[in-house]
Amino acid sequence: MNALDVIGQKLLLAFQGKHLTSEMQQTLASYKPGGVTFFRSYNISNPQQVKKLVSDLQAHAQKLGLPPLLIGVDQEGGQLMAIGEGTTPLPGNMALGATGSVDLARKTGEVLGRELAAMGINMNYAPCCDVNINPRNPVIGTRSFGEDPKQVALMAAAMVEGIQSQGVAAVAKHFPGHGDTSADSHLGLPSLPHSLERLQSVEFLPFQAAIGADVKLTMSAHIAMPAIDGEDAPPATLSPAILTGLLREQLGFEGVIVSDAMDMHAIQQGDKLGEECARASTAGIDILLVTADPADHKRAWNGLTRSYQYDLQFRVTCEHSAERIEKLKSWLERHKTNPGLDVVGCAEHLAVANEIADRSVTLVRDDAHLLPISLEPQQRVVLIIPQPADLTPADTSSYVVPALAASIRQHHTNVDEMVIPFAPNAEVIKNVLEQAQGAALIIIGTLNAFDCAAQADLVNTLLQSGIPAVVAALRMPYDLTAFDHAPTYLCTYSIQSPSMNTLAKILFGKLKPQGRLPVSIPGLYTNGHRLE
Repeated sequence: MNALDVIGQKLLLAFQGKHLTSEMQQTLASYKPGGVTFFRSYNISNPQQVKKLVSDLQAHAQKLGLPPLLIGVDQEGGQLMAIGEGTTPLPGNMALGATGSVDLARKTGEVLGRELAAMGINMNYAPCCDVNINPRNPVIGTRSFGEDPKQVALMAAAMVEGIQSQGVAAVAKHFPGHGDTSADSHLGLPSLPHSLERLQSVEFLPFQAAIGADVKLTMSAHIAMPAIDGEDAPPATLSPAILTGLLREQLGFEGVIVSDAMDMHAIQQGDKLGEECARASTAGIDILLVTADPADHKRAWNGLTRSYQYDLQFRVTCEHSAERIEKLKSWLERHKTNPGLDVVGCAEHLAVANEIADRSVTLVRDDAHLLPISLEPQQRVVLIIPQPADLTPADTSSYVVPALAASIRQHHTNVDEMVIPFAPNAEVIKNVLEQAQGAALIIIGTLNAFDCAAQADLVNTLLQSGIPAVVAALRMPYDLTAFDHAPTYLCTYSIQSPSMNTLAKILFGKLKPQGRLPVSIPGLYTNGHRLE
């Protein structure tokens, strides 16, 4: 490889367009990137369109004499599904944690890998290896398998094996661990304020397990570790001590290290981005995930080329990265599976999603003895659900319409559904209370009400109405802390349709609840709890 080829291989470029545009053709010709990343809002409509886009990109890269492109997406399951329409509605990692089933984690990986392979995508930014210890973590949440490092490790390794069994490279993220932070690295620089000994016993365990499962890539996090880098610690993405000292030398990772998105605010932006890309490469990043802004493509390219021209050690570092990327691409070529598009969302895959849902939904409390629900046909149920919202940039929840009303109507037809704003104001709450009058039962779905005072106000108002009420947390289980007197409380960890079907079956006594809390609810219930 010449210098330009080496530098190009270090770039994973995002772009705007759902087909191969002339601008993207020029980008491929100008920068010769190692790959691209697809984002839901920029590049994705449905599996057929994705497969055509992948095919056109790879054909154009071949025409230009480039190596096959890495094509990556965030297809985690649950709250982050870059490709939603037509794919299997998997409940996600925290639901898997609630099942306690390592086998289901492996099967989930197989489903994810097979469906991506059918579309031509060869790299999945999954699994999340983050241990979700901090309830106030704003960005990981249900993307984590839970708070027990050993369980997270077992499930992460199994998911890696499942994804890679289909010829798709898995990416363990977000090293050194984003589960005990209280800030979102999309918006600032979080810090992980723990000793190395604590990190080794908690945060590092899932990454060690993923490495043991031969994960092909590890993604760095834009989080600081003062215990490693001192008081003014840089993001891990820019830290040689973390990427080279810990990940490479201590944990023995020999694969490709990919950065988290370089447009996140923990990284300096604008004209500083090129310097940051070079600094990340020096620290140990092999391939850089760069934003869709053409100006950032140029900044990253210029930053790398300047350092490559004038710094001999940087040149050697880049060449080592290119060798690792070439090795990854060779593995992908040897392990291609090429399934047909008919596997995407197929009955076999849906059965896996349904089993996860059936084994994950958790009955936490039923002090009011409302379950199983038994009503006369004329008795009215009022269902209240907030409109799903993307609570972080790493979230595709707003694309999902929870089908809980339809699921409940399979068991009791007299249901009035009220879909309300995510954060309802006083007028909305008053209207809901009026509509609920005369109902035999209220079913309230919540979406992170523990962190949304308006939702908590709604629930508390309804609980004080005297109407029997069931509360179901449809995302994080911590919602109970905002209305700890709620007598009947369940957790689904997901708004995907299988989880809604399971919730309805449990409410009406058609299925025994099997899930256990994969995280503690502070001050109320510990990890592993379920109402027997």
